[in-house]
Amino acid sequence: MNGRRLTHQDIADALRGRIHGGELRPGAPIPTQSQLVAEFGVERGAVRRALELLHDEGLLTGATRGAPPRVVDPSEREAVADDEPQPTMVALAARMARAFAVPDVRIDSLGLTSETLMLALSEPLRRIHEGRIRPGSVTARILLPASSINLAFPSPVDAQPDDHAVHDRWLAQRNAQGQVLRHSLQALHASHGIDVRISFRALPLTPPVKLYVLNGTEALFGYYKVTRREEEINSTPVEMYDALGTESLLFPFRAGSGPRDAAFVEQAQQWFDALWNTIASDLTLS
Repeated sequence: MNGRRLTHQDIADALRGRIHGGELRPGAPIPTQSQLVAEFGVERGAVRRALELLHDEGLLTGATRGAPPRVVDPSEREAVADDEPQPTMVALAARMARAFAVPDVRIDSLGLTSETLMLALSEPLRRIHEGRIRPGSVTARILLPASSINLAFPSPVDAQPDDHAVHDRWLAQRNAQGQVLRHSLQALHASHGIDVRISFRALPLTPPVKLYVLNGTEALFGYYKVTRREEEINSTPVEMYDALGTESLLFPFRAGSGPRDAAFVEQAQQWFDALWNTIASDLTLS
């Protein structure tokens, strides 16, 4: 981190990545607060806030006396009421695992980057590699902002005409995460013979919302949570307005949950299709 003091959000991001990447398995205890303090070089309060954040996201159980929190099994997260808004990773990870249980999987995603989708796919991919599920095909369409636009967020607080550091950082993340997502899905064809089709298109605007439509039967929708924060870019602290995608609440709608939900899912699919087919353009992840 180039000498920058880590925040509780940095620690939560690191632990979240280990959980979704499989380094911390379901049911496993996470390192103790003392171990995390020593590892990240922070005060105990920052570690405690990071654990509270992951607990609120449904990724960790509450700590019992004398024992560290444990990683929650995804099947336990799936039991959460379907009609309640939940933090992005909690809502999407559980429903993504369920979406892959059908023979032909269809995923439509709209957002600033594909980070959340990339992380949420870790659970269904794990189940495929364990032989627990095996769809015949996976089709994914990803809508992301075009590289040429001036983003509403993330953006520097004090923007200068020649200051592109924040935009370049976002663009590098957009491209890298998209490439990882594409590789992870395309690898299913070589390993399991699954027909995979993944495509990306670019929007000439900053999406104010996150939208995921799964198999045309479920939609998850939420507004980005924008905040002012400091990030170190090229060894220089930069104040920016940024969107905390993983902390945004997603509101779930299922076609089988009544007329209101069914209507929203249909409208969400039509809206996504309209964006894809009319104003979106080809996108190259490079």
